[in-house]
Amino acid sequence: QGGGSAVIDMENMDDTSGSSFEDMGEMHQRMKEEEEEEGEAGAAEEEDGEFLGMKGLRGQLGRQVADQMWQVGKRQASRAFSLYANIDILRPYFDVEPVQVRTRLLESMIPVKMINFPQKIAGELYGPLMLVFTLVAILLHGMKTSDTIIREGTLMGTAIGTCFGYWLGVSSFIYFLAYLCNAQITMVQMLSLLGYGLFGHCITLFVTYNIHFHSLFYIFWLGVGGLSTLRMVAVLVSRTVGHTQRLILCGTLAALHMLFLLYLHFAYHKVVEGILDTLEGPNMPPFQRVARDIPVVSNAALNTTAKAVALTL
Repeated sequence: QGGGSAVIDMENMDDTSGSSFEDMGEMHQRMKEEEEEEGEAGAAEEEDGEFLGMKGLRGQLGRQVADQMWQVGKRQASRAFSLYANIDILRPYFDVEPVQVRTRLLESMIPVKMINFPQKIAGELYGPLMLVFTLVAILLHGMKTSDTIIREGTLMGTAIGTCFGYWLGVSSFIYFLAYLCNAQITMVQMLSLLGYGLFGHCITLFVTYNIHFHSLFYIFWLGVGGLSTLRMVAVLVSRTVGHTQRLILCGTLAALHMLFLLYLHFAYHKVVEGILDTLEGPNMPPFQRVARDIPVVSNAALNTTAKAVALTL
């Protein structure tokens, strides 16, 4: 020891100062298990990440599809229900001065014989629409004065359905017929022409609903209603080429227009027509007074009755 020997005394060494082979094996095994656990945890995290990634991708695609569908629906709804845009579309058809409407009302009763050139038709709907509403009011007045009873619906609904149904339905039918006959007219022009043609119907019905005479109605039917019908016929003749086409188109329009006036007069005047038939029928014989036989009372009975009343008093 004194000479600095390099011999190590194994007995004097502490067991805790180093590690044996068994300790190293245990440490190696423990480190291996920890690495395996870390590897499994990493694999699980990777799988979770991939699952979450797919789920997030699907959710993102779903949101994009939903956003696109919402935008498309929003554009369609705004396009269909945009009130300002609809007003802009309809504004040219209602932009008219009252003086022009009055002039066109008067012109609707004056037939013009001009076949070589197409006659001008006002492409506006303000005047025709007001005439249809006026006809609705006149027809409603006629229903109320004649005590018309509607089984299904109301008087207002019946009047509106009748007038607007004729205006829109007949205009569409005549436009289709004009297309087949190669007439130069548009749907708006047809609505305007037939709408102004109802001015004669309004005058005739307003007068005859208040003055109930058959002869007066037929005069107005042939005079006023005939003038408005001739005006429309003259316009269609000037815009149609061919005699057969003119005859079919104008004959159909004239028949429908005149028959509609007859229908409006007689359909809702059942009570009034019954009264007119009674008044215009054979004269009833005057009431005759028939003398009744009254029994003669004797003077003695009267005196006896008077004395009994006096005694009672």
